[in-house]
Amino acid sequence: MLRVDINNIFPFVEETALKSMHDELDRAHRSLEAGDGLGSDFLGWLRLPSQYDREEFQRIKKSAEKIKSDSQVLVVIGIGGSYLGARAAIEFLRSPNYNLLDKDTPDIFFVGNNLSSSAISEIIDLIGNRDFSINVISKSGTTTEPAIAFRIFKKLIEERYDAEEARGRIYATTDSSKGALKNLADTEGYESFVIPDNIGGRYSVLTAVGLLPMAVAGIDIDALMAGAQAAMEAFAQKSFENPVWQYVAARNLLYRNGKTIEILAAYEPSFRFMAEWWKQLYGESEGKDGKGIYPASVDFTADLHSMGQYIQEGMRNLFETVIHIKNAPGSVVIEADEDNIDGLNFLAGKDLNFVNEQAFRGTLLAHVDGGVPNIIIDLNTIDEENFGWIVYFFELACGISGYVLGVNPFNQPGVEAYKKNMFALLGKPGFEEQRDILMERLK
Repeated sequence: MLRVDINNIFPFVEETALKSMHDELDRAHRSLEAGDGLGSDFLGWLRLPSQYDREEFQRIKKSAEKIKSDSQVLVVIGIGGSYLGARAAIEFLRSPNYNLLDKDTPDIFFVGNNLSSSAISEIIDLIGNRDFSINVISKSGTTTEPAIAFRIFKKLIEERYDAEEARGRIYATTDSSKGALKNLADTEGYESFVIPDNIGGRYSVLTAVGLLPMAVAGIDIDALMAGAQAAMEAFAQKSFENPVWQYVAARNLLYRNGKTIEILAAYEPSFRFMAEWWKQLYGESEGKDGKGIYPASVDFTADLHSMGQYIQEGMRNLFETVIHIKNAPGSVVIEADEDNIDGLNFLAGKDLNFVNEQAFRGTLLAHVDGGVPNIIIDLNTIDEENFGWIVYFFELACGISGYVLGVNPFNQPGVEAYKKNMFALLGKPGFEEQRDILMERLK
């Protein structure tokens, strides 16, 4: 289902260096499995594909059917890991234009991931008079962006429906026992699902956080979890036959050789939000203690006409990881044109997938020749099972890579700095002294 090709790193690192990493990788992998490394309280994702709560899983599917039957719109409220995985899955498995499809599932709008008045107003206008439900996703219920959005859309739903029906249209994905959202859900009687205590937000895509919106969009979450379980079993191998080991070793060797930026590239536009999810996963997991590979992304071939120049001839501190979909769905054959004004008749009779494949091959060779190492991740096709494979692949690789790097890949202490300043500037009680300091600095 998934394989890794690292042959295009060897002009830049010695093959003997790869082999010398065996013991590092073995220790990191075993430490992750034993739960004796940094951040070991947050390893619930590691065996989740085989140990998830079956009863809750059935409730997720039942709730999804209810939402599909009584709602034309689902509003998903969350930020970071509380929305990126679900949106990535819907765009990858259904379409980047999901809401425009002729379909028998609700439109899905993602809010609570910014503080833009215009964005919120537009979503309210798009909902219009249609029936809608809310899935609010927050461990605490007090994270600023989703909390504000929930306040707005909760009021909207309570104005539109009577109290009982409004409560039946709100689904809370939150802590199992504590927090403002959990308390509200218990008090109001919302259907609620659990964000496990031992799974951080960026690793939560295979929990109710991602599964409920996916199921509402018509995604087969049984097949998705089966794919993740197959990946979990396949990637338990502790050798360089393991694609996870190959990826972790390659990216860390390149980092040690001055390649500090990893660009994730794909030739399918539907992968765009998968790349956004990947950027959070790796940026938040590895970027600490003055260390870490900077995760960036591009959409090919479009970005070959914008970022291509820099990648080809800019600073040589980057490498590419390219997602190669071997059997992409869809078929469009290029027809001959009698006048051939555009000079493209040499492509007549060829499928666009063939043209895209040659673009991939030509770009690979050009970038390697230009000094950019390339890691290729082959994914068989775009479906639920393969989605499960690639999600688990990146999660496991991230955990092992963090340990190889020497950081805790499961915390994110740096994200609190901006929040404290924002709370102070907004006048939140308890931040008065900090506000005075910041206002003086901003003069």
